[in-house]
Amino acid sequence: MRRGSWKVRIFIGLAIVAFAFIRRCNNKEENPYTGRVQNINMTADQEIAIGLQSAPEMAQQHGGLYPDERMQALVDAVGNRLVQNSIARETPYQFDFHLLADNRTINAFALPGGQCFITYALFSQLDESQLAGVLGHEIGHVIGRHSAERIAESNFWQTLTMGASVGGDMGGLVSGIGQNTLLKNGRGDELESDELGVLLMIQSGYDPNSMIKVMEILRASAGPNRVPEFQSTHPDPENRIEKIKEAIKKYSGR
Repeated sequence: MRRGSWKVRIFIGLAIVAFAFIRRCNNKEENPYTGRVQNINMTADQEIAIGLQSAPEMAQQHGGLYPDERMQALVDAVGNRLVQNSIARETPYQFDFHLLADNRTINAFALPGGQCFITYALFSQLDESQLAGVLGHEIGHVIGRHSAERIAESNFWQTLTMGASVGGDMGGLVSGIGQNTLLKNGRGDELESDELGVLLMIQSGYDPNSMIKVMEILRASAGPNRVPEFQSTHPDPENRIEKIKEAIKKYSGR
């Protein structure tokens, strides 16, 4: 490669890296419900739109919605109780709760903007208070804007990787660092959602200790071959239980 061409590549690579950092700084904003400063590149309305658009496909991937209206009504009642009696009511998000027909996969998740899902496989193992723990955790993901933050962070690392690749041979290294960072941040999201879930449960009159039982159910469902924490986006249930106990003391004084 000619020396002049090499210099141009370095200049372009540095310009791309600089653009990534400038855009990241401009996207910083404080979450009014958690007090945490985040890298966000979309509005609440855009989050809501993404969630509404993605919800039918996500339901289809889990066998559609569970056909029993009484059980769906219970999920709605618990979810709405959590929203109406907590800080979730103050947010701009449109919360909807969906019971999925999947009777094999123990799971619950939330899309940006307020679409919350729980599989029948998990629902069938819970009492009402434990269900509140699961739904409170998923509401916490929405309030914490975790999906929006992960999207913005992924865009940042992709741009950074591109700049490193153009300017030299460091693209693979930067990409690896980015993946590890996103993995670590993902575990932080889970712990923050657990804490928010505890707060929502207390504000709505549920026993937050029920969330500890949920962790025990999740631990049992994972079996002896569960993925080590350093390889997983979810913290180990034992670590989550300790953090939940700390959150209970923080918000209830006991």
